[in-house]
Amino acid sequence: MDPLDNRNRIGVALLILRVTVFLVMLVWTIDKFVRPAHAASVYEHFYFLRGLGPTVMYAIGVVELAILIGFVIGFAPWLTYGLVLLLHAVSTFSTFRQYLHPFEGANILFFAAWPMLGACFALFYLRDLDSVWTVRTERRDHGTAV
Repeated sequence: MDPLDNRNRIGVALLILRVTVFLVMLVWTIDKFVRPAHAASVYEHFYFLRGLGPTVMYAIGVVELAILIGFVIGFAPWLTYGLVLLLHAVSTFSTFRQYLHPFEGANILFFAAWPMLGACFALFYLRDLDSVWTVRTERRDHGTAV
């Protein structure tokens, strides 16, 4: 099998991961604009940050949206893929109480965060191979995208 074919297959797989992680995180970002009170209650319950009003939620949403747009287009992958991994890791680990009681209420749904965390890690770890539909077109000799 041609090694370039394998690289293309890897690139397509990473593209699918990038787009699907983007879609999930985009919904949570849009929530900050559409339902800022809900977003604030999530921050209060899981991150112990109380009293965040709509303006703060909008500001967080704008920052997240900028990161996500950079992420989905493959811009500055060390930074944007790393920030997406960090944001999702904080979100995943902050809900640890739900993992201790998986069969109460809707807690079982929180386990879906783990494969997505794995996808975020894979994207960050393999970021130099993620070249399909990205804004990066040149490659340096050491394999990192420009």
